[in-house]
Amino acid sequence: MTTQPKRLGLVFAMAEEQQGLTEHLQDVQIHRIGKREYRSGTLWGVPCVCVLSGIGKVAAASTVTSLIQHFGVTEIVLSGVAGGADSSLRVGDIVIADALIQHDMNAFPIFPKFEIPRSGKSRFASSNQLSQQLNLAAQHFLQKEMDQHISAASRTQFKLYQVQIVNGLIASGDQFIQDLKVLANLKQELPDLMAVEMEGAAIAQVCDDFEIPFAIMRTISDEANEHAHLDFKQFIHQVAAQYSLGILRKFCANYLK
Repeated sequence: MTTQPKRLGLVFAMAEEQQGLTEHLQDVQIHRIGKREYRSGTLWGVPCVCVLSGIGKVAAASTVTSLIQHFGVTEIVLSGVAGGADSSLRVGDIVIADALIQHDMNAFPIFPKFEIPRSGKSRFASSNQLSQQLNLAAQHFLQKEMDQHISAASRTQFKLYQVQIVNGLIASGDQFIQDLKVLANLKQELPDLMAVEMEGAAIAQVCDDFEIPFAIMRTISDEANEHAHLDFKQFIHQVAAQYSLGILRKFCANYLK
């Protein structure tokens, strides 16, 4: 019995989230499927395919399906930003999903709220192995490399003093949440919710369908309130993209071991 060689799929919702990363991709081939560009090659020694999915669950699901069916990726990692959904989190903290849920899925009374019809699931578990590898890479980055990648001015501006890495529930929906009432209602229904975003749970559902291991890493860019849009792209450029670059470099260094 032969084992399929590893090929990593790297997904980002926005171009700003992957800035600087594709410059390290070697032996690049560009493939156009639909309205997306898939860049295949080798990233720090790892065979991979990098792609911008676009924002939202449908865009993410469509992109990941292509990664699996057209490129034969064996594992998928998404890196990007999210809104914080727990009072313990601050801007700049990192959430690595242990499970994902679609907060806008509601086929009640035919199915329980949040449950994906015909799946019997509302929560989709991420890969323990990939999540642990991301966690170790993130720890290394924060302890050893953060000061090299993020300026002192940015660390002061965004108060990046004691950055946390947490594992927990991430909820996805086709809504940029900037209303504290909406967030409070979600938190009441999902007390263990840590972050909200717009793609991860759709990726999780597709990966579950195809039995593909996946991991989702999010940097908290805002607190999902009325100030959520302020300095958003500046934060991604100065902080979140630097996190992704440094963490994924370390992740790739250990990926094939």
